[in-house]
Amino acid sequence: MRIMVQKFGGTSLSTVQAREHVLRHVKRELEAGLSLVIVVSAMGRRGEPYATDTLLDWAGQNGNALSAREKDLLLCCGEIISATTLSSLLEHEGIPTTVLTGAQAGFVTDDNFGNARILDVRPVRVLEQLQLGRVVIVTGFQGQTENGDFTTLGRGGSDTSATALGAALRAEMVDIYTDVNGILTADPRIVEDARPLTVVSYAEICNMAHHGAKVIHPRAVEIAMQSQIPVRVRSTFADTEGTLVTHPEGFQDVQTGIVDRYVTGIAYVSNVTQITVDVPGGADRLQLKVFKTMAENSISVDFINVTPSGVVYTVFDSDSEKAIHVLQEIGLKPQSLSGCAKVSVIGGGINGVPGIMARIVESLTLADIQILQSADSNTTIWVLVKKEDMVQALRALHASFELHL
Repeated sequence: MRIMVQKFGGTSLSTVQAREHVLRHVKRELEAGLSLVIVVSAMGRRGEPYATDTLLDWAGQNGNALSAREKDLLLCCGEIISATTLSSLLEHEGIPTTVLTGAQAGFVTDDNFGNARILDVRPVRVLEQLQLGRVVIVTGFQGQTENGDFTTLGRGGSDTSATALGAALRAEMVDIYTDVNGILTADPRIVEDARPLTVVSYAEICNMAHHGAKVIHPRAVEIAMQSQIPVRVRSTFADTEGTLVTHPEGFQDVQTGIVDRYVTGIAYVSNVTQITVDVPGGADRLQLKVFKTMAENSISVDFINVTPSGVVYTVFDSDSEKAIHVLQEIGLKPQSLSGCAKVSVIGGGINGVPGIMARIVESLTLADIQILQSADSNTTIWVLVKKEDMVQALRALHASFELHL
């Protein structure tokens, strides 16, 4: 049995016209002889009746007193509405379906309500229904604890559901359908000549997702990478192949040949604050004091540079006031610069190649953009700039690495 997992996001299901496109994609794969498992998100976005954020707003307007457990129970309703709607449409077309909740599909999670982690996937009922020749529609974003409580997987959870189910079923492919035509070299709202990528590695898209690109959730890619399940990011509204996410050795393409590039894309995260804690002459266990204080106050830190005499790191602007306050409470004198943006240059070919950082610095210097901080890894180089310079920095780097070609 050849199994494919298709995941359709909220915008893919929110209108009559969008759902017609979904039906077309489903019929095409069935005609190709594939057994289909479809993972769905809640329909639409905030303001639309069944969207996740709309349900959260509803709870807020009616007492705003739901515990995390009961809130997860409420949020599971959005995907159930999507799944049963799609089931009705497919049955009308003569396509037999079975709808399963995340729990019924075998998703076992921990009890971290609102952001649960998948402990196991036991897709016994999914396989049973596939053997009967039915299309199985699974509610994404959700699972169940060993005690039977409903849980949700956090933002991007439906992507995670799809790749985890694909891994458990040893699917041939997981297709993630969105409202964009695959993964682009940059945000097209900022960089007008950003172009779709034919293929990217798991590591590259993980870094792009972690550093601002919102096409697919990094947890979903990590699961696919561990299981070596190929993923395609495709547009619901077109018949193009989109972007294939796979291992670098899978980059052979009949049309483009071997993909040979240093840089794959440019991503960004805006609205961050740079915090500097500097103690002349050094300070015993300073780094531990700083980061333990951040952790104890649930403040996420990023872009960390540590020296013998101090630390420099970033937090979200929304956390900056709290971060400064708690550091002052333990006797430190932090300095802060709000309104910054982290710009990331990402590519599997960066590692070991001389001149990449020089090119980044040259591009930004010629654009008169000050680099406030930098860091790098095997596949990513980050620079921190002022937010007002972010758009120009993205465009300059995109052009410098000729990503528009």
